Amino acid sequence: MTAVKALPYANDALKGIGAKTIEIHHDKLYAGYVNKRNEIEEALTGVDRSKANQIYSQMRGLKHEETFAANGQILHELYFGVMGGDGQPAGEVFDKIKEDFGSYASWEEDFKASGMCARGWVVLAYDPTDGRLHNFIGDAQNQGGVWGAFPVLPCDTYEHSYFIDYGSDRKAYLEAFMRNISWPEVNRRYLAAVNMALAKK
Repeated sequence: MTAVKALPYANDALKGIGAKTIEIHHDKLYAGYVNKRNEIEEALTGVDRSKANQIYSQMRGLKHEETFAANGQILHELYFGVMGGDGQPAGEVFDKIKEDFGSYASWEEDFKASGMCARGWVVLAYDPTDGRLHNFIGDAQNQGGVWGAFPVLPCDTYEHSYFIDYGSDRKAYLEAFMRNISWPEVNRRYLAAVNMALAKK
C-alpha cells in the first residue's frame, strides 16, 4: 500500500499557480490516484485469475487501471516535487540540455510546444539507450511513456492543472510552470538517472 506524500511547500507558495488549484490538484486528484491504486491492489489479491481474458475480464480491467493509477501517482509526485524553485536553470542537467537540444532556448521551445500538443503530460526524460534527454508526451498516465527512460521534469497538461487560474490558456500556464521549476531538484534527478543507468551496464 502507498500513501499520499505531503507537498514540499505551502499551497500558496508558487508564482502564477494559485493555492486553490494546488489544493484541489494535490489533495483531491493526486490523492485519488493513490487511493485507487491501493484499492486496485487490494482487489487483485482476490481476482479469479482462471477467468483472465484479453477481450474482457475482471483481471484485464484491474491490470489496465493499475497502470493508470500507479503512473498517475508517480507522475504527480514528480510534478509537485519539481516545483517551488526560482525557474533559473543550472547544474549538469542544464549543460546536458544545451548539448542535446543545441541551446536552452531550443529545449524550452520544444518543451512548451510538446506541452501544448500533449493531452496529459510532457516529460523531460533521460533515455539510457541513446544517452540523451528527450521531451516525451503522454495523452494519459499510461500512454506515451518510454520504458526504461527516467523522468526528470514532468509537467501536467490536463486542464485541471490550470483551468482555475488561466481558463483555457494553457500557454500562460506553461509559462508559469517554467517560472516555478526547482532546477536543483531536476539536476538531482538527472544525475540519479545517469548513475542508475551506469550501474545497470
